[in-house]
Amino acid sequence: MARTNVLLAAVLFGTTGTAQALGPDIEPLLVGTGRIVVGAALLVLVALAFGRLRSGGSPRLVLLGGVFVALYQVSFFAAVADTGVAVGTVVALGSAPAFAGLAARAFNREPLSARWAAATALACAGVCMLVLGGSGGEASLPGVCLALASGAGYAGYAVLGKRMLDSGGTPEGVMAAVFATGAVLLLPLLAIVPLDGVGSRDGIALLLYLGALPTALAYVLFARGLERIGAGETATLTLAEPLTAALLGVVALGERPSASAAAGAALVLAGLAVLALRAPGRAAQGRRRAEAPA
Repeated sequence: MARTNVLLAAVLFGTTGTAQALGPDIEPLLVGTGRIVVGAALLVLVALAFGRLRSGGSPRLVLLGGVFVALYQVSFFAAVADTGVAVGTVVALGSAPAFAGLAARAFNREPLSARWAAATALACAGVCMLVLGGSGGEASLPGVCLALASGAGYAGYAVLGKRMLDSGGTPEGVMAAVFATGAVLLLPLLAIVPLDGVGSRDGIALLLYLGALPTALAYVLFARGLERIGAGETATLTLAEPLTAALLGVVALGERPSASAAAGAALVLAGLAVLALRAPGRAAQGRRRAEAPA
């Protein structure tokens, strides 16, 4: 169930770039900030409603998590605006498993299993093929650098979120704390970026959608999965996001992927399958442990 929650979250994450592309022309920094502000408000309300406000982290840890959230969001939307939905999404999320695995090993002492390495290698190779097959060789270097910064930010708050959950935080409380902190850090941007389009009906609809589904709902699912599995494995499972983005590019934006991009998508799916499907022996062993008398 934990892996299913992460995969569902990744599918929701994968809709953000397409929603931005179909929405009104709004400054990317404003889109990222608006998404976090709306999402954080909803996450706090959910945590309050269910009495699950425990963050499990010190103020310093929560602040650092908020910094990573802010870095991820601002860099991601700026990357998408600079180098396109497909390239920005796949580079950001394609780099996240490597960043997350190494950070989880360094700070949380999570083991890097051969299974994780194989799944990450397959999925990252697929991500590279998606980029090469879908970008037409016109990827922007500044945009790719922004996407890498986004991947590092994503990995940072995944690793810190895992530590907070292991320290007794609830999924709702952890996400509410780090996203509310990220929102406070991003609010000053509203004084310096153009607000054109944000007050329109389409602008409000875009921010409400991004805040409610790919943020509030998706990150509760994400945290519930992260609670049960490691940060490195979680980040690899979220490579379903670029695959979702690529599929939406075909369906909603009329993009036509090359054979290389299609092969890349197949590799991403193969990598996800390695993690998402448990070996029969391990599954049976898990059932035996569950059925054993206390």
